[in-house]
Amino acid sequence: MSEDNDDSQKTEDPTGKRLEEARTEGNVPKSQEVGHLLMITAFTLGVTLFSAMVARGILDISLPFLASPDQVPTDLNHLVSTAWHLLGLILLAGIGPVILAFMAAFGASYLQFGLLWSGANLMPKLSKISPFAGFKRMFSLRSVTELLKGVLKISIVGAVIGYLVMPSVGDLHELIGMEIVQLLAKMRDIVYVVLIGVVVVMAVVAAADVLYQRFEYMKGLRMSRQELKDEYKQTEGDPLVKGRLRQLRMERARRRMMGEVPKADVVVTNPTHFAVALKYSQLEMSAPKVVAKGADKVALRIREVAKEADVPIVENPPLARGLYAAVELDQEIPAEYYKAVAELISYVYKLKRRRY
Repeated sequence: MSEDNDDSQKTEDPTGKRLEEARTEGNVPKSQEVGHLLMITAFTLGVTLFSAMVARGILDISLPFLASPDQVPTDLNHLVSTAWHLLGLILLAGIGPVILAFMAAFGASYLQFGLLWSGANLMPKLSKISPFAGFKRMFSLRSVTELLKGVLKISIVGAVIGYLVMPSVGDLHELIGMEIVQLLAKMRDIVYVVLIGVVVVMAVVAAADVLYQRFEYMKGLRMSRQELKDEYKQTEGDPLVKGRLRQLRMERARRRMMGEVPKADVVVTNPTHFAVALKYSQLEMSAPKVVAKGADKVALRIREVAKEADVPIVENPPLARGLYAAVELDQEIPAEYYKAVAELISYVYKLKRRRY
């Protein structure tokens, strides 16, 4: 019951990380029907390539025995040579298509998921040798589905073969009077038609199975919302911790900024919403620089620190708003503010000279 509940909670599509982990473990969407299709196609190609040559070779060997058996040499060397020649043709007829079929089987895996090497499936697992686990897999829904698919596929292929062969059944009486060359040609044509028909049917079956396997694969890797949260915490970190770290960084930056306020030459205010502290050194800077700025509570704190450090505070709402929006910390003011800031700093210097 708990497993059913867990499955019902897995409603989210797998993440890229989940898919990559599954691939690393050797868990990839794989359709056996694609392999079967390519193997049958390769076998058909092999038969097409080698059948004419093999049939001609067998015909050349057999024809003397059928046409004039009394003239065939019967010494041991000739019979052994003929037997070896015939065996070679038979092996060529079988090995060529089989080699192509095995190459196609490898190509089927490469086409579906590329090169993949994983040692995870080679590791021994108790579940693989457990009789109970084996019994459970044998009668699982997936096993039953695969069985039904196999039966359905065999039924469809058998029906297609029957449909293609049945028209030739009525012509069996004609085979009796045929020459061997005509007989072999007729059999070759029937084999070609059957193989091509099977390839076409298997192509449709493979296409449907690829879609089904992909659906089942993605369904099996679905994640619950809790799993998504856990994965996010592992990859990006706990949001609460990240928020706290961000808050600490902002507090440290604010403390450093407040430490620069007593060194400022003037603080421009809105008067209550914004505050911008400016510093200018003719020998070190080409233009005044913003050393601190803030809005609302931060602006209030800047004014308090400036007042404690006896830094002049000047109310100029347009200038304060403009500098707050346009200039970042530790940046020099842009050219459009040169005149207004120069007048402001000149005014502050005059106040200092009068004071002293």
